[in-house]
Amino acid sequence: MRDDEILRRIGELIDEEHTLRGRLAAGELTSEEEHERIRTLEGALDQCWDLLRQRRASRDAGEDPDIGVPRPVDEIEDYEQ
Repeated sequence: MRDDEILRRIGELIDEEHTLRGRLAAGELTSEEEHERIRTLEGALDQCWDLLRQRRASRDAGEDPDIGVPRPVDEIEDYEQ
């Protein structure tokens, strides 16, 4: 996945998060449904940002940015930002 594709995916996930919050405010879903989906979205966002950081670090080190791979959510969720 290229940087622009990762950034596009990040935008899509953020848009979905905003939509969910609006649907919750409108009473279209329960807070439990919203929280469950938000947790999933946050994990996907963490993976995207991690992959983008990997690619940028590889590029800065003169390496092939395509060597980066998405890591499991449970591996990256506790990283300091």
